[in-house]
Amino acid sequence: MHENHRERMKHRFLTEGLDHFEPHNVLELLLFYSIPQKDTNEVAHALIERFGSLADVFDAPFDDLISVPGIKTHSATLIKMIPALSRRYALEKNRATTSLSSLEKIGEFLVNQYVGINVETVFLLLLDNKFHLIECVKVHEGSVNSSAITLRRLVETALFRRASMVVLAHNHPSGVALPSSDDLFTTREVKRAFDLLEIKLLAHIIVAGDAYLDILKNYPAAPK
Repeated sequence: MHENHRERMKHRFLTEGLDHFEPHNVLELLLFYSIPQKDTNEVAHALIERFGSLADVFDAPFDDLISVPGIKTHSATLIKMIPALSRRYALEKNRATTSLSSLEKIGEFLVNQYVGINVETVFLLLLDNKFHLIECVKVHEGSVNSSAITLRRLVETALFRRASMVVLAHNHPSGVALPSSDDLFTTREVKRAFDLLEIKLLAHIIVAGDAYLDILKNYPAAPK
């Protein structure tokens, strides 16, 4: 019965995908691969009850996961891999997008870039004069302000890779895509630095979940 149930679940996934699976069923299926000799339904329910949703399970800290009865280090590691794998998959898919020539393309790229990142993180997108992505560089983890984002590092990174245009981006993991006073000040200072070097700052993007906002477009007075 137990073995047949696992085979039925695997077959259902392979034929239907996960769209019609209940959240606990998704976890139940996933845990087959870290708990080989035990019914995983009960522990899947326990995870949902503890954290509230499938996404919250994947975002839960490792130590909180292993505090759930039935979840050992192998299972917690597997669970923590899912957001990281999703992000890596999205980034690899986006490598096929050779041009970031519009705000929509930039926003979509960055939303995927921040999948699974739960701390405030700053990226600098480096582009050539045809809007082709040269590299996406992580420049900081932590609160975004003028002291945290070193202008010298931003400038040196762009010059070293011979970027013609750049996009600054950071996320609001627990908030909304609206700028703080520090965000507005940073935008002004960064734009001023790149203008002196004749490197165009295309946008300063804030990402919050699936939403994003460009400070340069929506707060045009900020850079002045």
